[in-house]
This record gives sequence, C-alpha cells and structure tokens, in this order.
Amino acid sequence: MTEQVKTITDKSQVILHFDLKLSDGSAADSTRVNNKPAKMVMGDGSLTPNFEKCLLGLKVGDKKAFEISANDAFGLPNPDNIYHVDRSKFAADEALKEGMIMGFAQPDGSEIPGIIRSIAGHSVTVDFNHPLAGQDVIFDVEIIDIR
Repeated sequence: MTEQVKTITDKSQVILHFDLKLSDGSAADSTRVNNKPAKMVMGDGSLTPNFEKCLLGLKVGDKKAFEISANDAFGLPNPDNIYHVDRSKFAADEALKEGMIMGFAQPDGSEIPGIIRSIAGHSVTVDFNHPLAGQDVIFDVEIIDIR
C-alpha cells in the first residue's frame, strides 16, 4: 500500500520556515533566526492571498523561492496613510526618532504600527503604511509539515 503524498490545499494546516527578502537580497523577516517555524492554516488571514497562492500544491520537504511584486506583496504606499500629528499627542518623555516604529492605539483597543518619518518643530509625520509597502520581495519557503 503506497502512502499518498500530501500537498498544500486551501484548507491545509502548514508548518514552514520562511525567509522574506527584499529584491536586493537583504533580509526583511525570517523564521530561521530563532529556529521557530511558522504554523498557519491556509485562509486564516495570517498570509495574504497572493502569498498563499505560492504555497498551493507544495509538498513536505519542498523548498522554493517566489518573487512577488510590491503590488501583490504588501501593496503600494498610500499617501492617505501618512499623518501629521502634533508633538503634544505623544508622552512628554517619549524620545521620538526618525525611522522608529511605534504602536498607536485604535478606538477598538487594538494597536497599529506607525513609522516616524520626520519630526519638524511640533509636527511629527507618522506613516501607517506597511513597512514593506512598495517593495518587491522574495518569499523563500521550506515546507516542514502539512495536516
């Protein structure tokens, strides 16, 4: 009796290692840093549909790299997601620096990350676009288990 080879479907539970790199090869994210593979269920929202499409049909042991354009990865930067916030809205002792990422409380109690882009006098420019918006990426995966 031969064992059926499992492939990733739109309902699979998947354990995988991944490296997310920019097109110049620099690392953006990796599960290998702490040697903790990612666990996900296809369609649960942990990956965008375009990233999930890359995984469909892969088998345990498969290693593959996918180039994903900025538009299909994290989208293009939206100028409407850049806000100018008065410095008084931040804690007086908050040491703001350009490039730092901070959490901002939402009305529903959740938090959204924002990148401090500039500080000019009493105005702080905060960018709420995904940090990788506008970047082409390489999604390099290794499938460890499929259930």
